Amino acid sequence: MAARIRKGDTVLVISGAERGKRGEVLRVIPAEQRAVVQGVHVMKRHTKPRGMGQPGGIVSVEGAIHLSNLALVDPKSGKPTKVGFRVLDDGRKVRVARATGQVIEG
Repeated sequence: MAARIRKGDTVLVISGAERGKRGEVLRVIPAEQRAVVQGVHVMKRHTKPRGMGQPGGIVSVEGAIHLSNLALVDPKSGKPTKVGFRVLDDGRKVRVARATGQVIEG
């Protein structure tokens, strides 16, 4: 199945404690239907020292969010939109913003 949300997309969190925040998708985990979004769902992680280059301590990392809690931001209007698919004349299958009908690059 084609991915509606991909790495590099700008998304809006539509539900949960982080509702209303925007960010860029850093990583998508299709097997768990989750995505890691920059600056959203930040957690504190206690890490052990790992050699000379990485000291131990408390590190802030982004946690994964379920894809159902994310909405893709339309590149034209800047508002959240649903994602559809369209096959172009040259045979490519592309993502399309349902609100404006614009092709989403990437």
